[in-house]
Amino acid sequence: MGKTTKKSGNKAPRLDREVYETELMRLQQELVEMQEWIRAEGRRLVVVFEGRDAAGKGGAIKRVTEYLSPRVAQIVALPTPTERQNTQWYFQRYIEHLPAAGEIRLFDRSWYNRGGVERVMGYCTPEEHRRFLAQCPTFERMLIEDGIMLRKYWFSVSDAEQVARFRSRLADPMRRWKLSPTDLESLTRWEDYSRAKDEMFVHTDILEARWNVVESDDKRSARLNMIAHLLGSVPYRKVEPVTLEMPERPASTGYQRTDRSLLHPVPDHAAQVARQEGKPVRRLAREDMS
Repeated sequence: MGKTTKKSGNKAPRLDREVYETELMRLQQELVEMQEWIRAEGRRLVVVFEGRDAAGKGGAIKRVTEYLSPRVAQIVALPTPTERQNTQWYFQRYIEHLPAAGEIRLFDRSWYNRGGVERVMGYCTPEEHRRFLAQCPTFERMLIEDGIMLRKYWFSVSDAEQVARFRSRLADPMRRWKLSPTDLESLTRWEDYSRAKDEMFVHTDILEARWNVVESDDKRSARLNMIAHLLGSVPYRKVEPVTLEMPERPASTGYQRTDRSLLHPVPDHAAQVARQEGKPVRRLAREDMS
């Protein structure tokens, strides 16, 4: 796929933006085709996104779902478990979010929290962690035996790139919400997370549901690689769309729109900004609006 763009400092070169955007659009068109096949055939797909903080999981999920129907493809990003959920079987709260026929579920972190964050930060006991590693392969085999297509992606990022992304988020008020004290503490526990991930892979990288590692120091390449792999792993085919025709608008029956003086329109902020920039404002005739 060709060209890369060098960045200043020690950062790895990034895939050329034009190459990235062209291929991303092509892959997103294929994702729509995959969605329509899943919907038409009543299939079920679960995609698990895991990896270190700031490894690029959220950006990849955003590009996967950008043109998909929110009724078909939904993101599952669960909050901290409640007191009641902490007394349930560990996998129980994830089960209710699994897809029905014709649906896709993308887990922005998943049951693998127990193998990573909970293990390293001491949020679960050693016995709970041991039980998770023993039960997880059986749980996933049960999903697959029932017909669910399960795909697991681990986004791998270098320590230097993670630090750079954390610093960028700290300085950006639009993205600062992505950081938590737990995220920042992960910087001091890099090797602990590495050991936890290695142990988790030993137990859960099963033939039926392999871990697919996405090198993500270059986010553009990571997104293309992950989406292309997903598409290549699902045996979808093109589903011919239903033929639609625009109907003729019927003649008016005398309806009169409500007098605009009775309505409460929002202020025209767009026109104000355009005037400040010295740009023309295009207006629609009122009779064309409803």
